Amino acid sequence: MNRADRADQAEEGRPGDRDETRILALVMHAAFFVLLAASLARYLARHTGDPRTPWIIALSALLAVLYVLGPALGARLTRLAWLGPTVAAWAVLVLLAPSFAWCAVPLFYAGLRTLATGAAIPLVVLLTALTVVAQLRLAGWPDPNVLLAPPAVAAVATTVFVVMRRQSARRDALIDDLVRTRRELAATERREGTLAERERLAREIHDTLAQGLSSQRMLLQAADRLWDTTPGTARDHVRTAATIAERSLAEARRFVHDLTPADLAEGGGLEQALRALADRETTPALTVRVHTEGTPSAPLPAPVESALLRIAQGALANVREHAGASTAALTLTCLDDQIVLDVTDDGHGFDVPADATGPTGDRGHGLPAIRARLRQLGGTLTIESSPGEGTALSASIPLEPR
Repeated sequence: MNRADRADQAEEGRPGDRDETRILALVMHAAFFVLLAASLARYLARHTGDPRTPWIIALSALLAVLYVLGPALGARLTRLAWLGPTVAAWAVLVLLAPSFAWCAVPLFYAGLRTLATGAAIPLVVLLTALTVVAQLRLAGWPDPNVLLAPPAVAAVATTVFVVMRRQSARRDALIDDLVRTRRELAATERREGTLAERERLAREIHDTLAQGLSSQRMLLQAADRLWDTTPGTARDHVRTAATIAERSLAEARRFVHDLTPADLAEGGGLEQALRALADRETTPALTVRVHTEGTPSAPLPAPVESALLRIAQGALANVREHAGASTAALTLTCLDDQIVLDVTDDGHGFDVPADATGPTGDRGHGLPAIRARLRQLGGTLTIESSPGEGTALSASIPLEPR
């Protein structure tokens, strides 16, 4: 695509630009025919009976017809083929009758629109030179005004047109860049949204289905070991595994519908949901207790309740799988500006690295999921542990003033 093609696109590519270009073209067309009619009238008034008059009238009619054909020709190559004969007809007409010289101004515009700037400048110079020659013939002497006025008019008209064309091209380039940037931003936001949703779904699956399956596996393995020696205990393990499977199925259904924890969906609130969780996690080897301190001044937001319950589930799963604890405690503390969930156990503990994501630094998904949940709600996570002294996990979420 050459420069003239890009200029045409810059001028005519957008609805507002097309309207402005159409108005300018109509003005130039009207000016051409006014100038052509005025020049012909002037010639006829001053050269009555001149033998060249029929030729002048015929050339004027030919020039008018050629000019009318220009706007109707859409293809650039066709318009280039039109511009040459039109300028040639005008040049012959000016040489025969200098009165037609000022028709050059609309032809400036036609040439600048049709040609690239580099090719249009020589055409403007040619038209200006013919205009000066014609005006000098009319004046009969080297009038300074005649020598300077046409080049000045041509220079102003050309400069204004070229500057407007370039400004329009730059503006359209900026608009195109903006549109492209907005599309890229939208695509990036969609990708980030997709990744965030995947991360959220991974946390939900880890805190519900994966933990339930892990508990079932441990219970069934224990039942298998005890089946021959203590079948009663083995059956208890199997029944507990079945209960967990039923609960996991309810979580899965709730997960599919609206991702609300099943315990909260029953309508008892966060405290009741924590107690139900503690009852399910309590086994002969692990006792889980729940304590509450304070009462929230208003119902907790659903995202906060859901996050705290999921955090409790993830923390107890870590206690069950890694801590080797005999007791664990869930403590829910309601303050004026925040709500805090503490999960403590008397297990063997671990050294907490500065960037710990699990008991061994980068193990598992539990603590990363807890950190991600708290980060979404503007909360913080604190872990205190050392070998042989158990673990204390504290998750706090700020509450909006009410």
